[in-house]
Amino acid sequence: MAAVAAVPSADELELIGLDAGLDAVGVTSAGSFDDTRRHLEARKAEGLSADMQFTYRNPARSTDPSATVPGARALVVGARRYRTADPTPPAAAAGVVARYARADHYGALRASLDVVAARLRRDGWRAHVLCDDNALVDRAAAQRAGLGWFGKNANLLLPGQGSWFVLGSVVTDAPVELGATEPVADGCGACTRCIDACPTGAIVAPGVVDARRCLAWLVQASGSFPVEHRAALGGRIYGCDDCQEVCPPNRLVDRRVGVGDGELEEDVWVPLVELLASGDDELLARHGRWYIAGRDPRWLRRNALVALGNVGDVGEPGVRATLDRYADGPDELLAEHARWARHHLGAGAP
Repeated sequence: MAAVAAVPSADELELIGLDAGLDAVGVTSAGSFDDTRRHLEARKAEGLSADMQFTYRNPARSTDPSATVPGARALVVGARRYRTADPTPPAAAAGVVARYARADHYGALRASLDVVAARLRRDGWRAHVLCDDNALVDRAAAQRAGLGWFGKNANLLLPGQGSWFVLGSVVTDAPVELGATEPVADGCGACTRCIDACPTGAIVAPGVVDARRCLAWLVQASGSFPVEHRAALGGRIYGCDDCQEVCPPNRLVDRRVGVGDGELEEDVWVPLVELLASGDDELLARHGRWYIAGRDPRWLRRNALVALGNVGDVGEPGVRATLDRYADGPDELLAEHARWARHHLGAGAP
């Protein structure tokens, strides 16, 4: 007679995740996320997702854990904090990188979730880790698992801890006994600071972001950077943190527990003239873990040219020469952005 596989309890799995470095863990049902699917499909139909793929690519798949693990019964959802301090910027014009992308925070999250998955596999169950993946809407899973509530900027906020977290899940067919999970009550109330602070007005309704205006998406998208949003980009070259920076729960946590050491991260400030002088292989080696459309460093250069037009100084060594070189170069898309940057700095016609 075959032995019956042991089934870890939800409490055990949560402790394993916490011991492995996760800051919060919840265990919940692996049933399909039907409401989330309807929201994705509706926003895609309205054009709010722009050309974004990710979980919009196939909403039926990204809202059904059993598409990844047939017979899936439970999700072990983990959150890992990534909030860090800003070191002093360099003297030269530099691009800024959103906090989640400054180091391989998703790699650290995956490593923690792998420990949970390994325990489930040891007991004979299938277990698959999903994080930063098209196959599951992480925020919906975390909300169902009782980790937090959806803020008006569509980020998940953990009570008393804020939103500076990367999220992921372990999908398993283990029949983990699940207790009742109470939804976390909305903690935003009447606050609209994230909506008011968005540089491009991309938060068009509470919890609804128009990717066509969102700087965090526009720096990842291919094609010409929208002229109407170039000045709003400021010095950003990847991501945007503004809606989280102004969030009262995040600011409260910063005051209460402080922030990590930003000096230890790989990418915080990126010298723009140096980036624009780098070859393709060098750029991909340095920034290749970012999402870059088509793995084409052209889009990094486009972002850097716009950022240089916002934060550069034509009197700074290399700035004017860099913009002139691109403005007269063979790539007309980059040339147009260089001419815009030069004009924005008061140094030439657009």
